[in-house]
Parts: sequence; C-alpha cells; structure tokens
Amino acid sequence: MSGMLASVNSLEEAKIALQANVDIIDLKQPALGALGALNTQQVSTIVTELAQRKPVSATVGDLPMQADLIFDAVKEMADTGVDYIKIGFFPDPDWQHVILKLQTLTQQSLKLIAVLFADQQPDFKAIGQLADAGFTGIMLDTMNKSNGSLTQVMPFADIQQFVAMAKQQQLLCGLAGSLRVTDIPALLPLEADYLGFRGALCANHQRTAKLDTLAMQAIQKALSLPRRKSPPLS
Repeated sequence: MSGMLASVNSLEEAKIALQANVDIIDLKQPALGALGALNTQQVSTIVTELAQRKPVSATVGDLPMQADLIFDAVKEMADTGVDYIKIGFFPDPDWQHVILKLQTLTQQSLKLIAVLFADQQPDFKAIGQLADAGFTGIMLDTMNKSNGSLTQVMPFADIQQFVAMAKQQQLLCGLAGSLRVTDIPALLPLEADYLGFRGALCANHQRTAKLDTLAMQAIQKALSLPRRKSPPLS
C-alpha cells in the first residue's frame, strides 16, 4: 500500500496537511525549483510545531553536484530535527564523490533520501551505490515540471523497474513528479512506499498556489481504491 506525501511550503500548509492526516509532510519551496528549499529556521519552527505527530521530510534545494556544498547543506538541515533529508541528484558525470561524502552522515544515523529525475535519464545503477552508502530511501521525481507527469516522461516499465530495484535494496521508495489523480490507478499496483504530490493538491493544479483541501481529499480517496495486479516486468 502506498502512503501519501504532501509537499508544503509553510507552517500554515503543514498544519493543513497534518489535519488531512497525510503520511509524510514534505517541506520545500516550489517557487525556488524542483527541490527548492525552505530556510532552516522556518523548517525548525515547523518541526517544533508538528511535535512528531507525522514524519517530516525536507529538501536541501536545487544544489550543484558539489560534494562539500551538499554535505554542509545536509548537516545544516539535520540540525532542524527533520526525519528525512532529500538530496537531488542532478545531471552530472560523477555522482560517486557526492555519495561517498554523504556516507559519513548516514553512518551518524541521518536518514537521507536520494532524488533521481525521470526526465534526465537517470542511471539506475546508482540505486545499489546509494544503498551501499547507507541511504534510507530513494525517490523518482521530475526536474522540468512543464513536461508532464512522471508517467508521461518515463515509460511505465522503467518506473516499475525503479521500484523493484529499490525494494531489492531494501530502500524506502517514493514516486513523484507532477502526479495527478489520473496517475494513481496505474502507480498503485507497483506498491511504492509513498506517492508524492504538490501541484495536484493546489488550486488550479498550480504548484506555487495555495493548498486546496478538496483536491487533497480527492488524492486521498484515489489512494484508497482497490489495487489491480501490476503487469510483469518485460
């Protein structure tokens, strides 16, 4: 069964998500990019107010793949008390240095979530490397939000393979990327740990707009529908 991750950009929105009983409250600022970050003071305030009533994740932003820069941003975000820290793995010829640098933080029990981008032809070989480095989970998202949802920019068989590989490595697995209600029936049978939403939860499906409680309810209803059997991997 897939849980619901709701991305929010303020304490007000976090309280709405809490009231809606979503599974993970994800902190980010959509106006600043695919994984735009809230400032750490704001994150700390939200974490304190939520008082561990729901798991909280936060992104460190759309950072270049520079190991020291990402390392410092993750350490700073960890001080806020969030449960999970999301790191975007953007197009770069060498992710290995970043992964090795972050391994020192996973050894300190920080729960790191790597985000790969479906519209950037990610190398799924990195899944095993991330697991070996002690990452807690991995997520498939989209970088360019104007090109359509995850199911439009990546073949379904590839999404299915991603989930299967994540599960094989015993990683927490998430799917996101401009997902709409209409994407849910096809993705549910894959049994990712969670499906992530932002635009579909907002007024007029605009990811920088305010949350719409009716839209949130529609997503939750779709997530509770009976699962059909997933087709086998080809």
